[in-house]
Amino acid sequence: MMADNIEHVITYWVLWEMFHSPALVAFEVVSHWTPFLLGSVHAGALADRFDCRRVIQVAQIMFMTVSLGWALAIATGTLSIPLACVLLTVHGMAGALWGPAEQLMLQDFVGRGELESAVRLNATARSLGILFGPVVGSALLLGLGPTGGMFANMAIYLPLTTFLAVTKYTGHRRGGIVARSRMTFRQAGQVIRFAAHDPVLMAMIVLGGLGSFFIGAALQSVMPIFADKLGAGSAGVTYGVLLFAAGAGGVLGGLLLELFRFLKPTVPAAVISTLAYGFSTLVFALTGSYALAVAMLFVAGVANLAAMSISQTVVQLMAPPEIRGKVIGVYGMSASGLRIGSGFTVGLMAGAVGASWALGLSAAALCVGTVILVAVIRRGRRAGGAASRTGLALAD
Repeated sequence: MMADNIEHVITYWVLWEMFHSPALVAFEVVSHWTPFLLGSVHAGALADRFDCRRVIQVAQIMFMTVSLGWALAIATGTLSIPLACVLLTVHGMAGALWGPAEQLMLQDFVGRGELESAVRLNATARSLGILFGPVVGSALLLGLGPTGGMFANMAIYLPLTTFLAVTKYTGHRRGGIVARSRMTFRQAGQVIRFAAHDPVLMAMIVLGGLGSFFIGAALQSVMPIFADKLGAGSAGVTYGVLLFAAGAGGVLGGLLLELFRFLKPTVPAAVISTLAYGFSTLVFALTGSYALAVAMLFVAGVANLAAMSISQTVVQLMAPPEIRGKVIGVYGMSASGLRIGSGFTVGLMAGAVGASWALGLSAAALCVGTVILVAVIRRGRRAGGAASRTGLALAD
């Protein structure tokens, strides 16, 4: 994740310096998350069908190839907008490809009993990579330049790629059933319909999607506006502290949750965490106090990590082994792919009503949507409880 974010830091700076294109900035976000929206279920099918080590290694090779492409294009002066769009798209595809396989590997490593801990620590490590990516990326950009920085970035992918060449775990050793048939778009639709017939499973998928759609990746994009609004000291220092608070919440919060383990992988825990994420973001959007804003960003980071790791764990534990990767793919489609929507709910609306109102309304919508979802779950349970586990033939 650090290498992923280093690439963003260097390439986004280069693209803006070369082209000054707002449309290209928008495409950077769209190209990163669209593959998650359109391809996560199929990535899950690949994880079900093949050795997960190899699936992740392919994704890592794609990442490294993209970094190499950036380095060569920048060094030779041949970087163009069409080439940049291709590289950005392949980078997004690599990110979508390895997600389900990674989750199956986690469960293969630790089993069901410690899955909650594994998912939470993995999410914490991702937050750590996201936190340090901009720091290391900026250092590489200043120290080695964009070309040298991209060459150095390739090396950061090598430890995981090498580890996967020697570990015995495949993602299917603990009772996993490897699907043999290929995934079609019709079968992808069947997997989504299967998840929709289980109220609890679908609730966790929808819950992950709500947070991504209403807040998602847009919080970071509007952070410079809030740095100017809060105006504590220089805008640059304020901006850095706000970004650090959000990232540190994910890292330190994950470690605290792992240490005390007071939140179990249950629907109520996921709902409470999501409401805390929405409410703390709402307070951050509306407050004029710099200290309170920093505190609320930290709380939002903790709550978001808790909500996503809990819902991910519930989905993974409930998914039938035959189609676990595909169901995880459906969750990834919602929790990651719907981040595209945050560009509209926060990004575009900020231009119309201001960043504070846009983020505040989006956070309030997240809270309201979560409450409505809880009401739907309760009514579904009263109407007959969870649906029967028919349709396991989807594995074929």
